Amino acid sequence: MRAALTLSLALAGSVAFGPALRAAAETPWFERSLVGMEVGPTGAQFGSDPTDTGYAARFDGRDIVERCARAHCEYLVIWARDGEYAYYDSRVVAKCPGLGSRDVLKETVEAAAAHALPVIAYCVVQQGGRYLEQHPEFAMRDAHGAVIPGRFCYNSGYLDVVKRLATEMLAYGIAGFHIDMLDQGFGPPYGCFCAHCAKRFESEYAAPMPKGVTWDDAWDRMLEFRARTSARFERELRDHIKAVDPRASVDFNYHGNPPFSWEVGQLPVLHAVNGDFVTGETGVWGFSALGVGLNAEFYRAATPGLPFQVAMQRGVRMYHDQTTRPLADIRWELLTLLAHGAFATVVDKTGYDGRLDPVAYDRIGAAFAEARAKRAHFGQAPVAEVGIWFGSRTRDWRGRETPGEYFQCFQGAHKALVYAHIPWAVILDENVTAETLARFRVVCLPNVAILSEREVALLRAYVEKGGALIVTGLSGCADRMGNLQAHSALEDLAGVRFERALDSLDNHVRFGAEESPLAAVRGPAIPAGWPFLVKGPAAVMEAAGAAPYGELMKPHRTVRQRQGKEGTEWPMSADAPVGPAVFLNAAGKGKVLTFACSPDYAAASEHAVVEARQILVNAVRILNPAPRIRIDAPANVEAVVTDDAAARTLRIHLLGYNSPPAATPARNRPFVLPSLIEDAPMYRAAIELAHPFARASALGAGTVLTAREKRIEAVVSDVHEVIVVAY
Repeated sequence: MRAALTLSLALAGSVAFGPALRAAAETPWFERSLVGMEVGPTGAQFGSDPTDTGYAARFDGRDIVERCARAHCEYLVIWARDGEYAYYDSRVVAKCPGLGSRDVLKETVEAAAAHALPVIAYCVVQQGGRYLEQHPEFAMRDAHGAVIPGRFCYNSGYLDVVKRLATEMLAYGIAGFHIDMLDQGFGPPYGCFCAHCAKRFESEYAAPMPKGVTWDDAWDRMLEFRARTSARFERELRDHIKAVDPRASVDFNYHGNPPFSWEVGQLPVLHAVNGDFVTGETGVWGFSALGVGLNAEFYRAATPGLPFQVAMQRGVRMYHDQTTRPLADIRWELLTLLAHGAFATVVDKTGYDGRLDPVAYDRIGAAFAEARAKRAHFGQAPVAEVGIWFGSRTRDWRGRETPGEYFQCFQGAHKALVYAHIPWAVILDENVTAETLARFRVVCLPNVAILSEREVALLRAYVEKGGALIVTGLSGCADRMGNLQAHSALEDLAGVRFERALDSLDNHVRFGAEESPLAAVRGPAIPAGWPFLVKGPAAVMEAAGAAPYGELMKPHRTVRQRQGKEGTEWPMSADAPVGPAVFLNAAGKGKVLTFACSPDYAAASEHAVVEARQILVNAVRILNPAPRIRIDAPANVEAVVTDDAAARTLRIHLLGYNSPPAATPARNRPFVLPSLIEDAPMYRAAIELAHPFARASALGAGTVLTAREKRIEAVVSDVHEVIVVAY
């Protein structure tokens, strides 16, 4: 029926037939799909001359559908409008001249009908090209009134334009939209200060809009205004789409997670919940190898209980770079995302003229076939021992112009847990509840400097009921505007007294022979009497009920450094002790372990030492000595644990990141180019459960497995393995 109706479509101008053109399904496409493709052209991302008729001339919806169908694709996101052109017969914006009379969206929908392949239209909102030049009334303006190139203002009336575009596309019988994206820029100048925004701001706050970035009460209102503006645009666009076709899905490209900050104008939860599901991006080139799983779990935390989509790409460095990754590399990233519970989209950018790379589709097809064969092993409830707290207010008001300093703490805590194979999850301050905290045996605050009274109350109740809390660095030591205060908000709970923050990052820690329970819990013992670098924020604290351990040592400073003639970017050696390094306090039925230093920051820094990461892992084991599951594997293997409680089945996904060493690039050193996984890794892993299990098996035929009582040992020789344990 869908094929017949779709083939009868002659024009995209009539809305009345849109909903009838989609085949009925019992469940939405995004609830039944595991893997899909996004395909768009390459050559207009930085603008395009309208006489360039060679661009996208062979961008063919029929060819794309056939390639995707052969590659075991379960849905297709097709580019319908980017910052420069429409790729269909639009009456609102200019059509790509290289297409001539062809309509790619129509071609795609018609061809997809034969395969029952849902088609999602990719619609770019920002990155305005010629259309914005022709309509300066929609432009963002900086604090001086100058137009910000390529940026649309969301309060300008531009929403009506996007609604008209959406209405046009819905007439084709598409399954939904991917909207890219509701950001407000990724750096200065920070918009928008136009007359539309100024008028709306004053009506909402009864105060004039600030004239720039001021980091005061006025700027606090401005950050709220910017976030609300983007959220309102998303919701009104979503409501319009649903009014035209209630079954059409809507998702927005999301930038509420690290490394994005207040500059983008998004908050982790506020801008994740405005569509049917959230869509984010990953990629070693932009987010690191560790960021693949972290991004997925961040999206899960932002939209609990909802599906979440993660986009990866077939290229090595960036979306448009015309490279093709080895199959092992594609498999690793795809299967990591699926193990973390996402449904995954592989982004392909065509050649300049729209041609497809056949080798890329062969490799993607092999990876998709494997994913679909393993479908039954994805999507179960995650098991998490430790919750890593992310503070959006700390991101904004402590991070300010250098948010990476805060992200490094959050990402370092994550790195320590992944390397130690301790199951973890993300906690977000916007939607945290007592029920959220109760899921975790341990909660970690990685330098969350700003904590509200509500958050402190939640943490206190969690600990007093038997929870375990790890506090690092300057957590709780700043007021709501990010300024350090005389006392920490956690002092009573932690049993410490905050005296002052050190003005150094190159701080050291030293433990005595019998002084600290942190020195040898998991892994090799830390030598007694050895000052080792724990780079990151640190504070001088005194015990006020807690038991102190170890020594925090400030760094030496040369005469030139004291004179201000030499920087302190490179760590100096340890000087004198300034106070204890660690405190352990009992509160109600629970415990709080406080680091006066920042092993989280250190773990992700350029000057990381293993011992700095190890003391954070040891802290988890001190607070939770008998976890449900322990996993021992090489540090380059990530473990993801899920539980199907109804079937009494645990699954331990093992993902081996095995790539050759990389050289530093010619520019932007000391950054490292991502290496590509060419060979499957081979390693040993051991799993110990707190209770005996019924049986254990490995999904891969090449894995050698031995199991007895509570222990499973495996020799794995693949990128992805699943150990299935019935209990």
